[in-house]
Amino acid sequence: MTGDWRMDRIGAALRGENPTVLRRLESGFAVIGDVQFLPGYSVLLVDQPGVQRLSDLPRARRLSFLSDMDRLGEAVERVCQRLDPDFRRVNLEILGNTDPFLHAHVWPRFEWEPADLVGKPVWLYPSDRWSDEEFRLGPQHDVLRDGIGSELDRLRWRG
Repeated sequence: MTGDWRMDRIGAALRGENPTVLRRLESGFAVIGDVQFLPGYSVLLVDQPGVQRLSDLPRARRLSFLSDMDRLGEAVERVCQRLDPDFRRVNLEILGNTDPFLHAHVWPRFEWEPADLVGKPVWLYPSDRWSDEEFRLGPQHDVLRDGIGSELDRLRWRG
């Protein structure tokens, strides 16, 4: 995947031009991660360009964003449990150290991860995991993409 959409992920999602969008949620966009060294990695993007922190949102919108983060996390968890018997858990993070917009990371974790990394933050993985073409999002991730999207739909009606 290439293109200008990476320079303005939220604007591209609002225009329907971000190819990683899984679903439009109440407070933003559920997207599948550009890298998939932990298969199912997803991100929740706020739908308001210029919002940098959770505290930038009014209280009701904050709660909506956190609810959407929970929904995306559960969808990733359900799909990863179904597809990989070595699935362990999902980690949820709102960091904001690199990208200047509010977003939440949803990281599935697995038993097959290297022993020295399985219990640590994903940010400690070697830099080649983030740039290696082997882990780039592509058609081989369509089952994950479809599964997470379908779970998001089911969870919307659960209430």
